[in-house]
Amino acid sequence: AEAGAVILCGGLGGVMEAVARGAQEAGGGITVGLLPGNDPVAANAAIDVPLATGMGEMRNALIVRAAQAVIAIGGGVGTLSEIALAVRIGTPVVGLHDNFAAAIDIPRVQTPAEAVRWALARGIIAS
Repeated sequence: AEAGAVILCGGLGGVMEAVARGAQEAGGGITVGLLPGNDPVAANAAIDVPLATGMGEMRNALIVRAAQAVIAIGGGVGTLSEIALAVRIGTPVVGLHDNFAAAIDIPRVQTPAEAVRWALARGIIAS
């Protein structure tokens, strides 16, 4: 966010909310939430632009396709599907405390700052 990047996520709670809140607190970026349901009001409070897709989990494909880089955090099946889609279509992906190290060979980092630096170093996020 400090680099002026657009943060794209699923727009709901948990990790998605923490990412959006962190981006807002850092300042400089816009947060966009691609929501699974039809109601934009379902977005967490840190989402600047809520987009209700009505697509359920299929929105993961939209997130990965629209992203210039994917930072995979955590270990739910939604994260796993996003990693798989990113690898499949060639969207750069890095793991941050993901649970799939034994199954998927992607770069891994230890902190959010490292993940952002990883993306910036590849010219993926415009500053």
